[in-house]
Amino acid sequence: MSIPSFRRKISISSLDVKALQILMRNGRTTWAELGQLLGLSAPSTADRVRKLEQRGIIRGYAALVDPALVGYPLTAYVSVSLASHRNRAAFLRAISKMDQVAECHHVAGDDDYLLKVRCRGTQDLDHLLATQLKDKLGVARTRTTIVLSTAKESVRVPIDAAD
Repeated sequence: MSIPSFRRKISISSLDVKALQILMRNGRTTWAELGQLLGLSAPSTADRVRKLEQRGIIRGYAALVDPALVGYPLTAYVSVSLASHRNRAAFLRAISKMDQVAECHHVAGDDDYLLKVRCRGTQDLDHLLATQLKDKLGVARTRTTIVLSTAKESVRVPIDAAD
């Protein structure tokens, strides 16, 4: 997992914005369906989407899985403070290999990183915190917030046409 950098906004057309909004709602829509909604032919639509992929605007496609239904009902946010910033690269390499870590964000403030984790239960979370993070990765401190329920969770990004 690399440390993200701030990137300049890429200029995209209103038609591309519409295509992205549709694909964020339903990434399995066919070229024909998408083309009909955009007023384009299926081949023209496919070409437009491929260009969005090549430009890095579309990073990929995935199935949205209900974590509780596959055995991971506990979601927690873990604020992490590293013992030494020399541990950063090793920490990021290890975190990128942990399936239980859904997200890892470098943050400003008292802590270094904020992790979103999915666990089977509190024992699983305890093992992740005590064994994997603190013992193996040299994490100095963690603060954990357990999610009781989720009112909104989305993979959609708010986008507008070029200014």
